[in-house]
Amino acid sequence: MSFSWTRVQAIVVKELTDYRRNRFVMLFTMTILPLIFIVAPTVQLLTAPAVAASSKLDARIGISLLYMMLIPAIVPSTVSAYSVIGEREQGTLEPLLITPIRSEEFLIGKALAVLIPTLAVAYTIFAIFLAVAAVFAHPGIESAIFAGSHITVQLVFTPLLAAWSIWVGIAISARSSDVRVAQQLSVFANLPPLAIVALLTFNVITSSTGLALGLAAALLAVDALGWRAVAAMFDRERLIAGARA
Repeated sequence: MSFSWTRVQAIVVKELTDYRRNRFVMLFTMTILPLIFIVAPTVQLLTAPAVAASSKLDARIGISLLYMMLIPAIVPSTVSAYSVIGEREQGTLEPLLITPIRSEEFLIGKALAVLIPTLAVAYTIFAIFLAVAAVFAHPGIESAIFAGSHITVQLVFTPLLAAWSIWVGIAISARSSDVRVAQQLSVFANLPPLAIVALLTFNVITSSTGLALGLAAALLAVDALGWRAVAAMFDRERLIAGARA
């Protein structure tokens, strides 16, 4: 049986429909949590003294932008950690896995269903932050935000962090027996790549276009390896037996 994007699309549609019915996913994870992440950076932005030293100003901007990166790190981790174990708890995992759908189609569908709304939320929040900076921030602070590689880092690393978060979350979800434990482990597993982005954001690592692209390529390779690892460890028979139990 060949790979079918039609079956992948069916999984994506099913997942997005389930999200709309799940108050935790829609109300908290996709709405309240991202809004919380924009409050602190906006306060940092609007209260930053325009005459502050360059290092202090960079630190404030770094903290503000780091909050933006928490969205692609944390939001998809909580949702993807629910993707398999949640189906098992609802009793819908076995009927889904005994259909002709391939394991690769199942995994990609699950991943895309998390990635699409995550990117929509993350880029929308970042656009709101930039709009506030352009309209309300002091010109010196505004120019510091729009200068350098800040925007490039945000745009490039958002999908890469989200992809890492999703594959880790799905892998943990497939091996866990409790949703809350899976979500907690998934959040902790996203700290290493987020730490690298934090070092770039705070200029601890002197950022440049070449360095940013190099780190992005490395993270992309890690994401690809993550996909292969999750596909290899995905034990369809064990999950069906576990669902029956």
